[in-house]
Amino acid sequence: MSILHDLQRLVECQSPSEDLEACRKVIALANEIATERLGTPAKVFDENGRPVFWWGAEKPAIVILTHLDTVWPIDSYLPLWKVEGEKISGPGIFDMKAGFLQALYAIAEIPDASTKVALIATTDEELGSQTSRDLIKRVSATADAVLVTEASLNGKVKVGRKGTSMYSITVTGRAAHAGLEPEKGINATTEIAHIVTALHALENREHGTTVVPTTMHSGTTTNTVPAVAALDIDSRSFTMAEMERVERALRAITPLHPEARIEVVGGINRPPLELTATTDLYQTLESVAKRLGLPEVGSASVGGASDGNFAAAAGAKVLDGLGAVGDGAHAPHEHILSSSIPGRIALLAAFIKELM
Repeated sequence: MSILHDLQRLVECQSPSEDLEACRKVIALANEIATERLGTPAKVFDENGRPVFWWGAEKPAIVILTHLDTVWPIDSYLPLWKVEGEKISGPGIFDMKAGFLQALYAIAEIPDASTKVALIATTDEELGSQTSRDLIKRVSATADAVLVTEASLNGKVKVGRKGTSMYSITVTGRAAHAGLEPEKGINATTEIAHIVTALHALENREHGTTVVPTTMHSGTTTNTVPAVAALDIDSRSFTMAEMERVERALRAITPLHPEARIEVVGGINRPPLELTATTDLYQTLESVAKRLGLPEVGSASVGGASDGNFAAAAGAKVLDGLGAVGDGAHAPHEHILSSSIPGRIALLAAFIKELM
């Protein structure tokens, strides 16, 4: 398959998010492949200092969202390309270089795709899409459908994604000698420990709401009452109402000691992708699959976020997880199954045609 040749080129062009020059190279290569396979080049430009690939309509009715940056530093995943039967491994192959190429090859089966469809690839998704989120929201707000070719879940598309929030809490107390006069201090470790134990009560299993204390730092020496303690928190939920509830609770935390001070920074990073945004497109996809004689695609809700979250927040109809079949995103066993590629391309092409 020619797509495997292109995929090897794309995977071996390593593109860790933090390496801006590497990201420019992978976007240039993507444009080269697009020119070869689609007959016309993409528009390549910088958005807030980072490269973006945009092929197709300027004001698209159908947006295909992808990203070409990866979590893997240069040469941290070796070998860069390994084939074992239908299993192909490489850095970023599952998340999500195969998904980008499957979208490009699907578009190649639609002669008039450029009139209504845009394929967009960014290079900062793994960093939280800080530079590209406004672009994603703008293009999504006027689109009829936003299709995200992120990796599938064992072939299933993703109809729900948790939103993500990141917080840092700093407690300022007062230092004192831990042996001579600890009563004169205000123990920041004690304060932060109280906060940690209180976080569990903010979780809600019904809505998949998690509030997880992650990194924590406190104190200076073993014989000093800690004057400062800091805690990072990762919070996620399938509903925006839950995310806002957690935010209000965190900002309302009060110290045990009346003279201790608490500062909470951070907030909601990505809103959730809720079923209200995905149900219509998912039903259409299943009807297309049935017409093609394919088995039911299936759907799932997952904890990880994607750029589809931003598209949904802009009011768009969204369907995610339309990309590769495989496993191991961000893990040493990251891989795709090559046997799934033709079927995924055919399904995506027929789905796009249906939406046009």
